[in-house]
Amino acid sequence: MPFSLNKRLEAGGIDFGRHGKCRILLKNNAVFPWFILVPEVEDHIVDLHQLETKEFETVMRTVREVSLFTQHHFKPDKINVAAIGNIVTQLHIHVVARYRTDPAWPDVIWGHDEKRAYQEDDIEVIQKAYHQYPF
Repeated sequence: MPFSLNKRLEAGGIDFGRHGKCRILLKNNAVFPWFILVPEVEDHIVDLHQLETKEFETVMRTVREVSLFTQHHFKPDKINVAAIGNIVTQLHIHVVARYRTDPAWPDVIWGHDEKRAYQEDDIEVIQKAYHQYPF
């Protein structure tokens, strides 16, 4: 069965294309710089440990590279990486820039109510930097 992006992930993210074996989305919430990596794998694979070794290595390399870009571009105090999937079961990994000054610090961001959509200019700046980053 061909890969199909979960509608909830698609609706909440800005498409940054493919990287490695993952679809890359920037979550449209400027409060927390937040990427979602969606491995293009079969639907029955919902957890990282279910990936074949080579797929796992490719996905983890992509997580590392997106994390490095996030550190470089956003300069956060901390990067959080998680693959939870309790609500959206499609395998996906969150890479989130966290700051000691963000409204959820030091707690988790899941379910935090503050949201602010990115402005088009900001999206263009992030996309340009992302696509020029030496992965």
